[in-house]
Amino acid sequence: MLEDFIAFMAQHLVERPESVQVAVEDEEERTRYILSVAAEDLGRAIGKDGRNAKAMRTLLTASAAMRGKRAVLEIANEPSA
Repeated sequence: MLEDFIAFMAQHLVERPESVQVAVEDEEERTRYILSVAAEDLGRAIGKDGRNAKAMRTLLTASAAMRGKRAVLEIANEPSA
């Protein structure tokens, strides 16, 4: 569910929305979401001074907290294996 939310936000920021992928890794105390975008879209996903990334992280943290969970967002320029 939250991975769909992350993908939705990222797809509206990048030039190649079809390249957006979100991998999920469950850890003991939190869930890690790894957002992958095309290399040429990495700057758009991160934003000037990291503003887009910070905004996505803030929304993810708030959404996860509403569900009683903890979440972390990482941004990569290649699809994670």
